[in-house]
Amino acid sequence: MKNQRQLRNDALRLCGAALRAVDPAAAVRRHVQIDGSRCGVDGHTFDLDRVRRVWVLGAGKAAAPMARALEKLLGDRLRGGLVVTRYGYGLPLRRVELIEAGHPLPDANSAAAAARIAHIAEREITSRDLVFVLLSGGGSALMVAPAAGIRWEDKLACTRLLLRCGATIQETNAIRKHLSHLKGGGLARLLSSVPVVSLILSDVVGDELDTIASGPLVPDSTTFQECVEILRRLRIKDKVPPAVRERLESGAAGKIPETPKPGDPIFRRKVNVIVGSNTQACTAAANAARRLGYHTMVLTSRLEGDTRGAARFHLGILREIVAESRPLRRPACLISGGETTVQVAGTGSGGRNQEFALHCVRGLASLPAACVGASLATDGTDGPTDAAGALVDASSLSRSLKLGANFLTECQNNNDSYEFFRRLGDAIMTGPTRTNVMDLHIFLLG
Repeated sequence: MKNQRQLRNDALRLCGAALRAVDPAAAVRRHVQIDGSRCGVDGHTFDLDRVRRVWVLGAGKAAAPMARALEKLLGDRLRGGLVVTRYGYGLPLRRVELIEAGHPLPDANSAAAAARIAHIAEREITSRDLVFVLLSGGGSALMVAPAAGIRWEDKLACTRLLLRCGATIQETNAIRKHLSHLKGGGLARLLSSVPVVSLILSDVVGDELDTIASGPLVPDSTTFQECVEILRRLRIKDKVPPAVRERLESGAAGKIPETPKPGDPIFRRKVNVIVGSNTQACTAAANAARRLGYHTMVLTSRLEGDTRGAARFHLGILREIVAESRPLRRPACLISGGETTVQVAGTGSGGRNQEFALHCVRGLASLPAACVGASLATDGTDGPTDAAGALVDASSLSRSLKLGANFLTECQNNNDSYEFFRRLGDAIMTGPTRTNVMDLHIFLLG
């Protein structure tokens, strides 16, 4: 059986395999083929000789490598365009303009980038052109075009409230779409007569197209009334800026037109292709684990719900493996992916993955077998920290006691998972990965 040090090394190797599998540039090259004047995208063919100009627009943490890949594929046929990505996630581009902006909270650059994208779509692109739109995780915050009567500061305050109260990405983006000029099919309206190919790196459970980057080019399944109900359910209706509340309530009363819905003709010439997802990351990690000799199971790539509850669920399966050799024999590897939510009660720092690992500390300490867990944000940034996630093992509890008898409890109560794993030296630091397919949880049992 492998010892704890070997398990830790293997866990990091599996994380690396998962990240390589969802490399954005490679994903674009897999799905876009250029043969002379013919451009093929997942069964759709475009004759570039009959296209006046080719443009690239985009938003998300993977926007820069995706745009660079298209620049190399299209060469001189590419007229230009603009993509927006998170600070530190940019790359040098030759033909496409790049703006870096704030994430997870939008800033003035988010608004400036959205205004520039809207201008290009409305004033420079024609129905004789072809547009590639590159969408990936973070696009909602990075491309902010407030609807009439809403300031970007209003959207910022609303987003901050939604993040703090543990709203799901679906709930958050439903509201974003109804406060936006571009989200929820808004960009499709501006490009209504233009052929558009969206290349999408999914950061959403189930790869829901209307949720990824808040669905700027697909029909919106949510309504103003649902947004009002979300605010009420989360108990923040009276806390959001008055302009936000007034717009959502006016829309629910039928005083403001809804976002475009299925069947709207603006979507007729729009092709949407998922080029990367959490499923691919989980599969790559599983294949790498099998090559290392582990009996391996991918539990799900659709993990949702409370982070603490998700950690308990995984710990229960690990106990079953140790006691009953099911559903796997040791050495065993359990993998899951998705996106959980954290109810923030304290003032500490951290993110979903560090919180997940923090709630595994006591459970792994009581497990009668060597076990290591790795919880990773595939974008390289877990919450508002510079850590991508954390490693946790059977020694984490005993090592934390050297920092104080109540150190673990204090960090849990204050949502200070970053400080816990920083002090233990177990934070996973990848730097910007320039990809984003949600989170990955890996447990290895020796």
